[in-house]
Amino acid sequence: MNSIRLVRDELRPPGPPPRRHLLSVADLTRDDVERLLGTAGTFAASMDRELKKLPTLKGRLIVNLFYESSTRTSSSFELAAKRLSADTLNIKSVGSSVDKGESLKDTALTLGAYDPDVIVIRHPQIGAPQLVANVTGAHIVNAGDGKHQHPTQALLDLYTLKHEFGRLEGLHVAIVGDVLHSRVARSLIQAFELVGIRCTLVGPPALLPRDLGVEATTDIAAIRDADVVYVLRMQNERMEQGSNFVPSLREYAAKWGITPERLRVGQKVMHPGPMNRGVEIDPRVADSIDSLVEAQVRSGLVVRMAVLYDVLTGGPVGVRALAAAEVA
Repeated sequence: MNSIRLVRDELRPPGPPPRRHLLSVADLTRDDVERLLGTAGTFAASMDRELKKLPTLKGRLIVNLFYESSTRTSSSFELAAKRLSADTLNIKSVGSSVDKGESLKDTALTLGAYDPDVIVIRHPQIGAPQLVANVTGAHIVNAGDGKHQHPTQALLDLYTLKHEFGRLEGLHVAIVGDVLHSRVARSLIQAFELVGIRCTLVGPPALLPRDLGVEATTDIAAIRDADVVYVLRMQNERMEQGSNFVPSLREYAAKWGITPERLRVGQKVMHPGPMNRGVEIDPRVADSIDSLVEAQVRSGLVVRMAVLYDVLTGGPVGVRALAAAEVA
């Protein structure tokens, strides 16, 4: 079943099978997650090779279309495609025809004329990946749309947790900070429910939405009960101008910033980046041995390799296939 998708071609006449997309965690099953994490683990094992490039997607074209600034996500998708021997085309909105007023639809139609196999898109508007899926023949991967979804971030975080703890079921993660504007938080909540992770939201009352179906508190002391503290930054770029969700960043840091004093000894900390040191996270925490931030970055590469492979091939990559690639 092609369950890794947000959009199927509805009422599609008989013909080629529906395109596979990854637009939302909500459209994944637990089996999908386990398959993707397993494929990522197989790719991770291949990273120990002297020659790390695999011929798995040779001849495929991956377009990275980014309308928002990004370092971790854009670089990991580009490197993931190259590690799989795909051709890449990287488009940034700054310096492109977008600056001249070109619509997303027209940009997508232009890129679609190059017959790409996958378009990876990040966009400030909710639903942008859906639009691109509707007007092109490419497989679409959502790299973040507004405050809606960031499915590959959730997957790489699950991979990081499983690598660190050896399990997912029964873990407890406290997500701290600006949940209201965070696509990462929304994707994580859905992913945690799929795999049996308990989630607690912590932060200022104005930044804790009440419709996400998980426990929430304004008491920062609640983080001490969690196995992992997942820190979010203030999403200033998604806040309406003039909004006043917290009195000041200084007060936010004083009440909800993650400091060594607020953590248990050995308690793990995660952050999707970019970090605002001294605001939501103390530099001593960010640089501690209990920080999993660098592990998240490493996970991002192999998980995005797995996603690109999965949307194009529809299944896990086996150890035997990688062994064959060793001599290719």
